[in-house]
Amino acid sequence: MAAPIVAATGIHKHFGALHVLKNVDLLVAERELVFVIGPSGSGKSTLLRCLNRLEEPSGGSIIVDGIDMLARSTDINKARQRIGMVFQQFNLYPHMTALGNVMLALRKVQGKDKTEAEARARAALARVDLADRAEHFPGQLSGGQQQRVAIARAIALEPRVMLFDEPTSALDPELVGGVLQAMRELRESGMTMVVVSHEMAFARAAADRVVFMADGQVVEQGPPASVFGNPQHERTRAFIGQIERH
Repeated sequence: MAAPIVAATGIHKHFGALHVLKNVDLLVAERELVFVIGPSGSGKSTLLRCLNRLEEPSGGSIIVDGIDMLARSTDINKARQRIGMVFQQFNLYPHMTALGNVMLALRKVQGKDKTEAEARARAALARVDLADRAEHFPGQLSGGQQQRVAIARAIALEPRVMLFDEPTSALDPELVGGVLQAMRELRESGMTMVVVSHEMAFARAAADRVVFMADGQVVEQGPPASVFGNPQHERTRAFIGQIERH
């Protein structure tokens, strides 16, 4: 196997006396879609946030696209341009149009001129099927459309890896499909993705690998068919059984 594009090894994270991540390893191959599932409080989102150092790990090593994310010499703002992140909340500027929101990072972070920034922003909006909403303000868009603008904002920077932290949990059920479709299309274009989500049907259909976490540890991982269809660990079986009853 080629060197993984994401290699997090031996990750620990303490919040005071709370030991949230306990020696977690996560290796992600280029173009792979990895779904991280598990009960609330299992450390999934904390792990994701450690990958781009929104949280500082208490121990371990993180290499993303050849960059040592924990090295003192690493320019973390520059490194983060390679790692797009989409959160539960859309964090759009309400006074800027969809186009303006997507252009902002291109101008401020990457120093693109207005013409290039606008061209790339429009292309990113087209990729999430929002070309016709470029001039709309967030207040004029549904929650699902706002989340797709947030995805466009992240992909406009041309990251090597995309992290999704519960991207659909703040959405009404009928708006989830559009966001998942945008993610599916990113996947088909070859984007490497790590997704923390409760969208189990999407995980079954789209993921290359499912990682099940509980109590701050990786308990089990494998192709969706084996993790969902034939879980090996008691904790995984209990979790899968619980979600299937709902």
